[in-house]
Amino acid sequence: MAGRINEEDIAAVRERNRIDDVVGGYVALRNAGGGSLKGLCPFHDEKTPSFTVTPSRGFFYCFGCGEGGDVITFLQKQQNLSFTEAIQVLADRAGIVLRIEDDGTPGQAPGMRKRVMEANEAAQGFFAAQLESPEAVEARRFLDGRGFDREIALRFGIGYAPRHGGALRQTLRANGFADDVLQAAGLTRQGGRDFFNGRVLWPIRDSAQAVLGFGARRLYEDDRLPAKYINTPETPVYKKSHVLYGLDLARRAIGRKSQAVVVEGYTDVMAAHLSGVETAVASCGTAFGDDHARLLQRLMGTQDGLHGEVIFTFDGDKAGQAAALKVFKGDQNFISQTYVAVEPTGLDPCDLRLQQGEAAVRELVARRVPLYRFVMDNIAKSYDLDRADGRLAAAREGAELLSSIRDQSLVSQYLREMAGVLGMDVDEVRREAARGRHHGSPDPEPAPRPSGRSDPDWPAADDPALRLERDTLKLMLQAPLTFDEAWNSVEGEDFSHPGYAAVFRLIESVELGAGWTDRLRSAAPSELVQQLLVALVVEPLLREADESYSLQHTSRLKLARVTRQIADLKSKLQRTDPLKDETGYRASFSRLTELEMRRKQLLAVGLG
Repeated sequence: MAGRINEEDIAAVRERNRIDDVVGGYVALRNAGGGSLKGLCPFHDEKTPSFTVTPSRGFFYCFGCGEGGDVITFLQKQQNLSFTEAIQVLADRAGIVLRIEDDGTPGQAPGMRKRVMEANEAAQGFFAAQLESPEAVEARRFLDGRGFDREIALRFGIGYAPRHGGALRQTLRANGFADDVLQAAGLTRQGGRDFFNGRVLWPIRDSAQAVLGFGARRLYEDDRLPAKYINTPETPVYKKSHVLYGLDLARRAIGRKSQAVVVEGYTDVMAAHLSGVETAVASCGTAFGDDHARLLQRLMGTQDGLHGEVIFTFDGDKAGQAAALKVFKGDQNFISQTYVAVEPTGLDPCDLRLQQGEAAVRELVARRVPLYRFVMDNIAKSYDLDRADGRLAAAREGAELLSSIRDQSLVSQYLREMAGVLGMDVDEVRREAARGRHHGSPDPEPAPRPSGRSDPDWPAADDPALRLERDTLKLMLQAPLTFDEAWNSVEGEDFSHPGYAAVFRLIESVELGAGWTDRLRSAAPSELVQQLLVALVVEPLLREADESYSLQHTSRLKLARVTRQIADLKSKLQRTDPLKDETGYRASFSRLTELEMRRKQLLAVGLG
């Protein structure tokens, strides 16, 4: 809140908020005799009541922990509020309109803050009156196109800034406001020209209904400012990271319901409130940030993230997903009770109300999902989860987010959720999270590639995961006669690395015979495949080859492929709801049974 609260109003707040009524909302009190009440202290753990309230004096005191004070002090401690915020909550409760006085900020002309606030109020009246003028037809058309009639415009104080660059300045100067005040308020620019021209305006108020600044939307193509929305610049009373549009309308409901709905624009706030979502607010000219989060936490009476909920109505597009990630990476206590409400067709609350009615806006909020689940689902959609490498990549990205969370009980919960989303074993996901927590770790440097190559498809010669594929190709190239004509029924899909798969397809495409190796080199589809072929031809075998040795390799190669297929299918089954997709689930389960039988057969040959 800008400025200092009038002392008489503070006294009225104390007088009209009985301490036993306020405390009784948080503590079960019983008569202790002598005009006092007792209960269990809310500020420390105790089994015997030592918390005393004396209504006649307006004080509380705990004989156990020593906390004490008046009704304002109690609310400050109970809801973790500043003095000013506690005054505002109690003023709202008692129906008191607070008067704000100048606080004498150093470096600022005496009385400037108060004059800025008065200039903003006068400007709001001017803009609201201009909305009725003939020139404002485009503004009225804009509002009507979004389902807002004259009565609604009056309710929200919407106005219009004339295209004439000095209309506001002339009017306010005639009412006694000096140029330095108008410029300090962000109502005029250097040189005297009005800051807002030819735009629809929304007044941005504090919780005491005082106008702090304005948000304005472009109407005309020839507007000299290309931005669709502009806001009051930083002033003695307007700090964009500390204000929320709609807070004056939503504050009481936020405290009463312990809920805040954060939407993305002024018209969305209007649509939400008109639809019965009375806790809706929006940031003004900046992204929702940590200061906004802390403000909402205080209004809901908590800083531990365990009480109340904050619901974001992000768009379902990439920008909305990026915004969700930004919130997720912010205050990690805050996210534990944070939700996302996304309309399936991508409509924002304003368009949703216009096209489907007010009930649809209420349903949008009611269908909220936890923020962390929204983030995980979006990560999962970015990868092919039917492939092991896709699941691992998704787990790594998810683990990177989880690694920044301080609350380890949340990490465990999220790990289980992520494992279910990805269709992975929770221990496998936990290993990726552990890697992320240690040193914020990038992956270790890969092994050097032959000939200093840096091609992404050049397999490392010492990669243990690819050892079997490399050894099998060496046998094929150096001892081809130990295989049958169909290369022991090996297929290109048996190789997981694209480089090795390309070499095998080259091998099966060139007929055996004189000069076979030279013909393979000539037929190589790329320099990479050609050089990889040469490396495999000259690299020594582990032992002398025979048919049994080669058969073991090819059987184990096919066994590895079947094992990968089984893992992929199990992951798919884990991600499939048998109630929603019974046919698909049964088909996958049948295929899994076939693969398990095939695996046993290959295992017998490969170990023979």
